[in-house]
Amino acid sequence: MNLLSVGLFALYLSSLLAIGAYAWRRSKRTSEDYFVASRSIGPVVLFLSLAATNFSAFTFFGFAGAAYKFGLAYYGIMAFGTGFMALSFYFIGKKVWQLGKKHGYITPPELIGDRFKSDTLRTLFLVVMIVFTLPYLATQAIGGGIAINQLTEGEVSYELGAVVVTVVILLYVTIGGMRADAYTDVLQGALMIVTMLAAVGIVSSGLGGFTNANERLATEWPDLISRPGGGNFFTPQIWISYMVLWIMCDPMFPHLFQRFYAARDEKSIRFSMVMYAPITAILFLCPVLIGAWGRLEFPGLIGKEPDNILPMMVDTFAPAWVLGIMLSGAFAALMSTADSQLLVMSSMLTRDVYKKWLKKDASQKHEFVVGKLLVVVLALLGLGLALTSVETLFETLTKTTFTGLAVLFPTVIAALYWKRATKWGCMASIAAGELTYAGFYYEILGGNLTYGFLPVVPVVLVATAALVLVSLVTSRTTAVKRVASDDVSAS
Repeated sequence: MNLLSVGLFALYLSSLLAIGAYAWRRSKRTSEDYFVASRSIGPVVLFLSLAATNFSAFTFFGFAGAAYKFGLAYYGIMAFGTGFMALSFYFIGKKVWQLGKKHGYITPPELIGDRFKSDTLRTLFLVVMIVFTLPYLATQAIGGGIAINQLTEGEVSYELGAVVVTVVILLYVTIGGMRADAYTDVLQGALMIVTMLAAVGIVSSGLGGFTNANERLATEWPDLISRPGGGNFFTPQIWISYMVLWIMCDPMFPHLFQRFYAARDEKSIRFSMVMYAPITAILFLCPVLIGAWGRLEFPGLIGKEPDNILPMMVDTFAPAWVLGIMLSGAFAALMSTADSQLLVMSSMLTRDVYKKWLKKDASQKHEFVVGKLLVVVLALLGLGLALTSVETLFETLTKTTFTGLAVLFPTVIAALYWKRATKWGCMASIAAGELTYAGFYYEILGGNLTYGFLPVVPVVLVATAALVLVSLVTSRTTAVKRVASDDVSAS
C-alpha cells in the first residue's frame, strides 16, 4: 500500500469536511436553508453542482465497465443523450424554479401535489422517487468500496471501503446540508475533470500513445470500435432507447430536480444549460476510452470485474501515488451524487411524510432536526443495499433507477405545461408505466414486445397514453359537472 496515495486521499477527505464546516457556519437552522440553501446558489456553483451531482460513481466505474464490454460506441449513447438532456433541464428547471420561488416548494412531490390538489398523487410521486433512487444511492457506496479497495491494494476490503465513504458523506451532509453539498461540488467537479483528463493521458502514454492504443484496439478487438459494439449490442433501437432514457430520466432524478429550487435566479439555470453539453462531451469520453483500452491489458474480465477496469489501468501505467489522486476524482464523482441523494430523500420524507401526515405544525427548526436524522437512516439503508448488491453498476442503474424514474416525465411535463391534465390522468400514467415496467423487469411481458428497444420506450409510451386519455376523459367529466352545478345554482 502506497502511503503517499493514501495521504493524498486523506487530504481530499479532510478538505470536504472543512468545506462542510465552513458551510455550517454560513447556514441558518431552517429547513429551507438546509434543503435548498435559501434559494441562493449562483450560476457557476449551480452548474458545477448539477454536473458533479449527475456525474456519479457510474461515470467513473460504470462507464468504463460498459465500454470494456461494448466498446467506443458507448460514448455516443452517453454523451449525446446526456448533452441533449440539457434542453429538458432548462424547460423543466426554469418552470420549477419559478413555481418554487412563488410557492415555497422544497421537494418535487410538493409541486406535483399542489398543482393537482391531490395528496394521493403527491404520495405516489414520492414513493416512486424514493424506491428508484435508493438503488442509485447504493451504487455510490459500491463505487466507494471499489475505489478504496484498489487504493489500498486490497488491504482494505470492499465492504469496509463502502462504510468509509458512507461515513464521510454523512458527516459533511449532516453538518452543512445543501450549502455544504453545493460548495463541495465545486471542488469535486474540478477534481473530476482534471483527474479524468490526466488518466487518459497516463493510460494512452503507457499504451504507446493515443494513436497506437486505438490502432491496437482496432486490430485486436475490431468489434469494440464498430457502431454495434461488442456483441452487436448497439442496434439503432438501442441508440434511440438510450437517447429517450437520458432525456426523460435525468431531470427526474430528485437530487437534480431539487437543485432547480436552489437556484438564485433564472440566469443561473440558463448558464447551466449552456455549459452542460460541452462538459459532458469532454468528460464522458475519458472513461469510455480507458474502458475499451482495458481489453488490451486485461482481456477476459467477467461479472462485476469490468467495473474495476479504470483504476486497474491507471495502476498499471502510473506511479502508485497517482492512483490516489485519480481515485480522489472517482470519490468526487460518487460523493457529489450520494450527498445530494441523501439530502433530497431526507427532505421528501421530512416534508411529504413527517410534516404532511405526522406533525403538521412542525416548525422549520423542527424539520431541520428531523431531516438530519433521516439522512443518517437513509445512508445506512443505502449502505446495506450496496453490501448485498450482486449486479454491475451498469446493470443496477439501467435495470432499476433510470427506467423507473423516466415514468414520471410525462406527469412533470403535464404539470408544468398542460392545463387540461388532471390528477387522475397523472396517477393513471404513473401506475400504468410502473406496472408495464414491472412486467418487463420480472419477464411477465415477453421481450419481443419491445421490438428491440429497451423497455423504457414502451413504458414511457404507455405512461404518456394513459395520462392523455384519462386526463381528457376526466377533464371533460369535470367540466360537465361544473356546468350542471352552475345550472342548478342559476335555477
